[in-house]
Amino acid sequence: MTATAAERHDPAPLGGHPQRWLILGVICLAQLTVLLDNTVLNVAIPSLTTELGASTADVQWMINAYSLVQSGLLLTAGSASDRYGRKKMLVIGLTLFGIGSLVAGLAQSPGQLIAARAGMGIGGALLLTTTLAVVVQIFDDTERVKAIGIWSTVSSLGFAAGPLLGGVMLDHFWWGAIFLINIPVAVVGLVAVLRLVPESKNPRGDRPDLLGALLSTLGMAAVVYAIISGPEHGWTSGQVLLTAFTGVAFLTGFVLWELHIPCPMLDMHFFRNQRFVGAVAGSILVAFGMGGSLFLLTQHLQFVLGYGPLEAGLRTAPLALTVIVLNLAGLGARLVPKMGTPATIAAGMSLLAAGLAAVALLGREAYGGMLGGLVVMGAGIALAMPAMANAIMSAIPPEKAGVGAGVNGTLAEFGNGLGVAVLGAVLTSRFTALVPAAVGAASLPAALAAARGEGERRRITDAFADGLAASQLVGAVAVLAGGLLTAVLLRRAGRLQAAAPPAPTPVDPASEQRA
Repeated sequence: MTATAAERHDPAPLGGHPQRWLILGVICLAQLTVLLDNTVLNVAIPSLTTELGASTADVQWMINAYSLVQSGLLLTAGSASDRYGRKKMLVIGLTLFGIGSLVAGLAQSPGQLIAARAGMGIGGALLLTTTLAVVVQIFDDTERVKAIGIWSTVSSLGFAAGPLLGGVMLDHFWWGAIFLINIPVAVVGLVAVLRLVPESKNPRGDRPDLLGALLSTLGMAAVVYAIISGPEHGWTSGQVLLTAFTGVAFLTGFVLWELHIPCPMLDMHFFRNQRFVGAVAGSILVAFGMGGSLFLLTQHLQFVLGYGPLEAGLRTAPLALTVIVLNLAGLGARLVPKMGTPATIAAGMSLLAAGLAAVALLGREAYGGMLGGLVVMGAGIALAMPAMANAIMSAIPPEKAGVGAGVNGTLAEFGNGLGVAVLGAVLTSRFTALVPAAVGAASLPAALAAARGEGERRRITDAFADGLAASQLVGAVAVLAGGLLTAVLLRRAGRLQAAAPPAPTPVDPASEQRA
C-alpha cells in the first residue's frame, strides 16, 4: 500500500507554502501573546500584594502555575498536533487561552487567579507546540533557518517585553486588564488561523501519553513547590523534604513509564544524542536566567529604586529592543556558518551571564548601572536562542515535528519556572538571613510596613537589594556553566557524526529484479 504524503512527511515543496510569510506572522502573533503572559505579571506584583492580599509565595504560584502546566502538557500537545492536526490544535489552543484570560482578568482572590493561570497554561501548551511545528511544515530547507530565527525572536521578545506591556497597562488600568487584552488578540488569531493556516498531520502518529503528562506535571509542580517553600519552612523540614521526594518520585516514574511504553510522549533514547542533550541543557539554563532575572529585576526597579509599573516596564525595554534589532538584522544567522553552532551558543550564553552579573554588581543603586547589563543580556539571547532551537529540531526526526516543538517549549517553560523558584528562593533566604526580624513577613511591603523608623526601613531595603544581587549572580553562574557544557556536548556530537561511517544506500528491489 502506498503511503500518503502526510504519512511520509515529505518536505515542503520548493519555495514552501505560497502564503508562508503571512502564516508565519499569524502564528507568531499567537505565540507572542502566550509568551508575554510568562512575564507580564512581574510588574503587577506590588498591585497583587495590596489589592488581592497576595503573599510572596502566592505571587510565585501565580507565575509558576502557568509555566508548570505548560511544561507538563507541551509534549502531549505536540504529540496530539502530529496525530490529529496542527491547525485544529491551534484553534483549540486559542479558544482555551482566550477563555482563561477572561477568568483571570475577573479573579477576586489569589486562589482564583492561580487556577485561571493554570487554565491559560493548557491553551498555551497547544499554541506553543503547533507554532514551531507549522513553521517546519510550511518552509522548505532554504528558508527554514531564517523562519525559525524569526520565530525565536518572537519567543525572546515575549519574555522580555512582558514587563513593558504590563507597565503600560497598569499605568492606565487595573491589574486585570493585563489579561483581558489577550481576548481580542485571541479572536483575531482565531479568524486568521481558520482562513490561512493549512492543515497538516501524521495519521499514523503516536497517541497522546496522558499518564506521562500527569506524572511530569505533578513531578515538576512538587519540586518547584519544595524550592518555593524551602526558605519559609526550612530546607530540612519534613514538609519540604517530603514534597521534594514526592516530586522526584513522580519524575522518576515518568522516565520509567516513557522507557517501557510503545508510544512514549518523549523518547528517552533521544538523550543518547549528545547534540540533543547539549541543546537541552542550554535551553533550560537560558530560560532559567531570563525568567528568574526578569522576576527579580522588576521587583528591584519598583521596590528598591522606587519606579512605578510603567517606568519599570520601560526600563526593561532595552533588553527586548536589543533582541529584536540583532535578530532582525540576521546577526545569529550570519555567525552560525562562520563560528559553528557550539561556538555561537557559547558566546551567546557567556554574554547573557555577563549581563546578569553586570545588573547584579552595577545596578544596585541606580538604573544607569543596569542599562549596559540589559543590552549585553539581549545580545546574548539573540545569539543563543535561535541556534539552540535549530539544534533541538535538527536532532529529532521530522515526523516528530510536534513532539520536537513540545520538547523545545517544555525546556523553556520549565527553565522559566525553575528560574523564578530557585532565584526567588535565593533572594528570600539571603533577605531573611540579613533581616531576621522580617522572617514572618509575607512580602517586602509587609516587612516595610512593620518597620519601626526610617533606619529600619533602610536596613530592610538594603537587605532586599543584597538578596537580589546574590540571586542574579547565581543565575549568571548557572547560565555560564550551561553555555560551556552546551558547547562541549555539541562540538563532541559534531565530531562523532563526522567520524561515523556513511549509512548504506538502500537497494531498490525493482532494480535488483531488472539486474
